[in-house]
Amino acid sequence: MVRQVRSLILWTLIYRFRRRLTFVAVLLSMVLLSQWIYGDIVEYLRLSENVAYLSYVLVGKWILIFSNIAISAYLILTMFRKEEKTDKKNKSKEKNRKQEVITVDTLTERERSFLTRKLRTKAEILMDKK
Repeated sequence: MVRQVRSLILWTLIYRFRRRLTFVAVLLSMVLLSQWIYGDIVEYLRLSENVAYLSYVLVGKWILIFSNIAISAYLILTMFRKEEKTDKKNKSKEKNRKQEVITVDTLTERERSFLTRKLRTKAEILMDKK
């Protein structure tokens, strides 16, 4: 029973964050791929006797590895903060709506007349037609 609940929770989280987890998997696979490519480049540079470029290749490899790991860690750590961001956006929208309140003094004469008019429902309009 506990295994089934644990499995359900795990698969639910995987399904919920499938895009983000796919992106993390691609980034981490790029780290492994960069190691393979680095090995080929080092072998080529040794064979062609262009050893002067090895330092640049090494720096590029480690920049790629560290940036991919950092982006993956950021995506994993912020995976559950998505709900908080939407709450902040909603709060900021509510603040903007409160600031957009129009006072009666700024309305034109025609707009003020609409404020005092009695609004009729469809039922009242139909009753007046009969």
